[in-house]
Amino acid sequence: MLRAEAIGALKRDTKQFGFHLMSPAQTYEKYSTDPKKGLTTKQVESQQAKFGFNELQAEAEKTLWERIAEQFEDTLVRILLAAATVSFFFAITGDGEEGITAYVEPFVILLILLLNGIVAIWQDSNADNALEALMELQAPRANVMRNGELDQIEARTLVPGDLVKLESGDCVPADIRLTKIDSVALQVGQASLTGESVNVSKTIKTLGESAVMLQDQKNIVFSSTDVKQGQAWGVVAYIGHGTAIGSVHDEVQKAKEEEEDTPLKKQLDEFGDKLAWVIGIICLIVWLMNIGNFFDPIHGSAVKGCIYYLKIAIALAVAAIPEGLPAVITTCLALGTRKMAQNNCIVRRLASVETLGCTSVICSDKTGTLTKNEMCAVHFATYGNSIDKPDAYDIEESSYSPESNVKGLNAQGYLANPNFKHIASNLALNCFAQIKK
Repeated sequence: MLRAEAIGALKRDTKQFGFHLMSPAQTYEKYSTDPKKGLTTKQVESQQAKFGFNELQAEAEKTLWERIAEQFEDTLVRILLAAATVSFFFAITGDGEEGITAYVEPFVILLILLLNGIVAIWQDSNADNALEALMELQAPRANVMRNGELDQIEARTLVPGDLVKLESGDCVPADIRLTKIDSVALQVGQASLTGESVNVSKTIKTLGESAVMLQDQKNIVFSSTDVKQGQAWGVVAYIGHGTAIGSVHDEVQKAKEEEEDTPLKKQLDEFGDKLAWVIGIICLIVWLMNIGNFFDPIHGSAVKGCIYYLKIAIALAVAAIPEGLPAVITTCLALGTRKMAQNNCIVRRLASVETLGCTSVICSDKTGTLTKNEMCAVHFATYGNSIDKPDAYDIEESSYSPESNVKGLNAQGYLANPNFKHIASNLALNCFAQIKK
């Protein structure tokens, strides 16, 4: 669900964003775009220097030290670290009677904290790498007319004023003011931006000032949406953070900075605070109860007696701390993320698994709001030797990728059943795919 600020980003200022108020001719004139040849190389270089690249700035990548520091933000982990530090101090300054056994307890505590941090950092790094790989796979390309030649370029190199050709199946690379529609109609899916599950029909007509909301701006196609039907030409109006999706991205980044802790983290911090107070009070009481024994001759002096009973209080505190709790929690969450990863779900933070586990009801008005609004064939059947028993097959890929395989079907099986040829012919004829060199 979008926050109020993100929803507000879908509303445009007509003075600042006025391309829907312009006619196609005025749009060409705005950036001195030739309606037949597009921009020249010199114009592109000038616009590139002025506006930069057509991309959204990713958040700064965390360093290893920042990731490590995040693991010590929990109160319980800090208590364990403090207990281990004090135990090491007394082990070093002890009288040597216990020998190496005095170092066992603090070493075990630090080992648990180390393993706990390694698991969390490993999961965070894997999620970041997976997200970067997805970003590279989804990097769109655009058909652009420059210097009178139509060419396919990386969408990030688009500049305001570029003349772009849009076709069925294209992902819109920027906010584009439509200037010419070559088909009977142009329909665009805007579910990724506005949540509209029904395709939106676009036009090149000039709109009035009442068209403030994105849904009303029918003569503009927006970045990250996809062309469902038709062909059209348009001029790039906004790129990068100037696009509608860029405004939503900025609001989401602001919301992320104000992100609240998960219920599990709140409960652990609350438990840690209470545990620290209880342990501290008990240790103080135990130490105060033995004040009279400080002067026992067996200790040699009152100072050594004070230190001796302080060690007992510290040992009691360390024994009361559940050293294995952080490790158990991290292990359980890591197992949850692994199970979700097996179902192609990337979890960036371990605590997100706990949040999802607490969810009992998800309210959504449209399926397109939660999904990519893409329908792909994952299973099909064809008649073989018997009409009563069709042969069923599964398709490995479940995306718009042209590379795929049919499980259980080889070249011999394809040639043996003529129905496969009919299916392949129908699929080839009923599409707008083109082979581009």
